[in-house]
Amino acid sequence: MAAVLSSELHDTDKIVTLIEECRRMKLPIVNPDVNSGEYRFSVNTNNQIVYGLGAIKGLGEGPVESITQTRQETGPFRNLFDFCARVDLRKVNKRALEALIKAGSFDALGESRAVLMAALPDAVQAAEQQLQNNSAGIDDLFGLGEQPAHDEDVYANFRQAEEWSFRERLQAEKETLGLYLTGHPIDEFEKDLESLNCKRLMNLVVDKSPQLVAGMIIGVRYVKTKSGNKMAIISLDDRTARIDVTVFSKTLPEVESKMEKDAIVFIRGEVEADEFSGGQRMRCESIMTLAEMRARSEMKLHIHIHAEQWSKAQKDCLQSVLQENTEGSRVRLHYSNESACCELKLGGEWRIEPEDEKIQQLKRCFGEQNVQFQ
Repeated sequence: MAAVLSSELHDTDKIVTLIEECRRMKLPIVNPDVNSGEYRFSVNTNNQIVYGLGAIKGLGEGPVESITQTRQETGPFRNLFDFCARVDLRKVNKRALEALIKAGSFDALGESRAVLMAALPDAVQAAEQQLQNNSAGIDDLFGLGEQPAHDEDVYANFRQAEEWSFRERLQAEKETLGLYLTGHPIDEFEKDLESLNCKRLMNLVVDKSPQLVAGMIIGVRYVKTKSGNKMAIISLDDRTARIDVTVFSKTLPEVESKMEKDAIVFIRGEVEADEFSGGQRMRCESIMTLAEMRARSEMKLHIHIHAEQWSKAQKDCLQSVLQENTEGSRVRLHYSNESACCELKLGGEWRIEPEDEKIQQLKRCFGEQNVQFQ
């Protein structure tokens, strides 16, 4: 499979299909890696497929050759500063370095992608300074161009960088690899799906009774019926399986605005056998966005707050998001300190519109695990 993937190295659409096939075959795939990856897809000593560095968008054959040659001649890279100091930055430019970080190629070195991205300008500057000094045949008077010692924490000044959210990390992978490699956007809403009693696509059965499913729209195509009307076919993915959902012309005007690529949606419809593919397909009755589903189901937003972490920034964030909304989801605050905890039920005038942008704002402030709908 590594050879098959390598043969389609520059065709992202085919790579996506083949990666799905690897997952179906339960073949483990790991991130591209500056210390073990090759230009093409390869297999490591743990019998895992290592993503090919050449399949990263913005990284050509020249930069990858510079990376692998340097690694072979002088050993594995210790950190981002060591990497920038040793590779040829005329070949591996800033755009290529950013693509490597976003794709997870430095993950095995132990630092988060947010810290790496924050440290990148300094790492490049230090490497360029050292190169200039070497070219001029001089030593840096103040030692600014010297590379850090092996035991020095080169990231000490960058650990305050705000961590990327789960969604930001996946979006960076999609940007550089053309697919979500280390997770699926729907993973973030796992608890929502359980609370709303949604069926996973792998568990659907052929039934004329409507069934509720949730997933990410990975594609929409339009076709014309024999009578000349327009209908749509949505390709829906929830990580467990994929299914084609037919939206007939009668339903299409009501739901078309919600049929955006990469959107998480809830679809209710009848499941029938697909004689052409041998699988299943769905006839759409209705489509709802995540915000609509949260509002209709009267889900409450639970925010966990710890006394030792409570700050003015968190208070301001909470107040700005709520802003005396009289519509939307009710809010419960779970406040705890070293000796006690309590649940605070906010009044009806303090609600939150269950839009994803506001929920993401709260998650960035309080932590992803501390903000949940139930």
